Amino acid sequence: SLAIVWGAMAERAKLWVYFVFGAAFTLIYSVTSHWVWGGGWLFGLGMQDFAGSTVVHYQGALAALAGALLLGPRIGKFEGRRGNAIPGHNIPYAVLGTLILWFGWFGFNPGSTLGVVTGNRVGFFAYVALTTNLAAAAGAVSGAITAWLVLKKPDISMMLNGVLAALVAVTAASGFVAPWAAVVIGLVSGVIAVVGVLAVERIGIDDPIGAVAVHGVSGVWGTIATGLFAVPALAATLNTGQGGFVYTGSLHQVWVQLLGLAAVGAFTFSASFGCLWTMKRLWGIRVEEETETAGLDVSEHGMWGYPEFYIPVPGGYGTEAHGHLLGHAHPHRPPDELPIEEAA
Repeated sequence: SLAIVWGAMAERAKLWVYFVFGAAFTLIYSVTSHWVWGGGWLFGLGMQDFAGSTVVHYQGALAALAGALLLGPRIGKFEGRRGNAIPGHNIPYAVLGTLILWFGWFGFNPGSTLGVVTGNRVGFFAYVALTTNLAAAAGAVSGAITAWLVLKKPDISMMLNGVLAALVAVTAASGFVAPWAAVVIGLVSGVIAVVGVLAVERIGIDDPIGAVAVHGVSGVWGTIATGLFAVPALAATLNTGQGGFVYTGSLHQVWVQLLGLAAVGAFTFSASFGCLWTMKRLWGIRVEEETETAGLDVSEHGMWGYPEFYIPVPGGYGTEAHGHLLGHAHPHRPPDELPIEEAA
């Protein structure tokens, strides 16, 4: 959940903020996770969140939103209200990372059965793996098609967001819904990923990894979808809540899910915003403009993440090794303002 926060605050937050707010967020998370999973009041009402669409993803996205609002956009992100793309440097690595996450979700969702199921754990593990995989595959297809329709190209990054959004959404539902419902959840999530990322940018929020849309809006959808599609027999097996609207014709479970979203959302956002706002007022949470322009790798850690793009200075170490070219890209030749003999 905390990793989601850092994604939205990337490339402009001071290093110490990660440690201080990280410690504070563990307390925030402990409260809401108890409400839903630890025998708290939402658990008593029957809120269904199998592995964390609300508790992990939605909550992390709200804290991420608070951070993004207080930090403001990265330098060069917006001109007026139009957002400029600041793409990642390596799409193949992004694809590989998404596939690793997809595989890891089999520990995240099916792995949760080991703690909540007392009967046929092996069979239920396989069932949850099935619903998880179906949703992710549907999200990939839906994300690619939606991007093709909206952006006129089957954008790979949006397809990857579709996969992640579907995995986020099915996290609440994976132990409660039928396979066909998992496909529906994934298809809708792919649309949410594309439209949500574009909408967040349109309103002027700089969210480098799309945390608000992919984890927040999709987390909301997954939580509500569980109340719509929960199979009564599975709800009884997990001893949590009741069947969804599709099976019972009752909106009771949907209302419980909405109440949970409202309670977790209000507490998490207000606590996160208050904590980060206090840190901003007292010490400042954003790096200086020069530091941001140079890049946080060298500014905060004393070394370049990708040294091949910079001209080294003999005898230097850390930032000194590139002192004359702090933040100046070097694709093939020295910058115009540096004499060739000095760069050499």
